[in-house]
Amino acid sequence: MSKSKDDQSMNDVAPRSWSDYYKAVANRPPRETLLTALTNFERDTPQAESKIAVDLGCGEGRDTVELLRRGWNVMAIDGEQEAITELLQRSDINTELLQTHVAQFENIQLSFAVNLINASFSLPFCEPKSFPDLWSKIVCSLARGGRFSGHLFGDRDSWATDSTMNHHTLSDVKLFLKPFEIELLKEEDHLGKTALGKEKHWHIFHIVARKK
Repeated sequence: MSKSKDDQSMNDVAPRSWSDYYKAVANRPPRETLLTALTNFERDTPQAESKIAVDLGCGEGRDTVELLRRGWNVMAIDGEQEAITELLQRSDINTELLQTHVAQFENIQLSFAVNLINASFSLPFCEPKSFPDLWSKIVCSLARGGRFSGHLFGDRDSWATDSTMNHHTLSDVKLFLKPFEIELLKEEDHLGKTALGKEKHWHIFHIVARKK
C-alpha cells in the first residue's frame, strides 16, 4: 500500500536549514533540562565559584546566554559558523566568560574537569558511527559531581529513518547513563511539530544526570 502525502512528510529526514531554524527559535527561553541542572548545582553548592560549562551544538545561544548570565565560564561549540556568528552578535552575552569554537562532533576536543556539558537537541545530529566516541568524551571530560543536561532521540522518532542521525531505545539510554546518578529522565513520545512548523512524531529523552 502506498503512503499518503501526510505519511511521507512524517518520515522525511531532518531538515538542515539552520538559518531558518535560528530565526524560528530566536529569543526563546533556555531549555528546561539546563534549568534543572543549574537548579541542582545551586542546591548542592549555592556559594560556589564560577564553574566551567561546555554547550555542545549551542546554536544561536539560548542556553549559552543563561549560563553566562549565571556567571559560568562557557565554551560554546557548534558545527555551523553561522551559529557562532549569531551568538556573538547577541547583546545579552558576557564575552569575558565566553569562548567559541566551530567544530563537527567527530572532531571536538573536550577539556577534563568540566562541571557541566549541555547538549540541547544537538547530539542526535552526530553520525551514528561517531556517537560512541563522542559519548565517551562527554563522560570522561566531566568532573566527579559534574552534570550532563540535554536530549537524545528515541527509535520511534520520525527522523529515525535518517541514516545520518543517531536514535536510541530507553534501554540504550539507561546504559549510557550508568556512570551517572539520574536526576531527570523523561520520555516524550507523541505527534507534534518542528520549530519550523512541520508535523512529525517526536520521541525524545530529556536528561539531567550527575556523574558518580
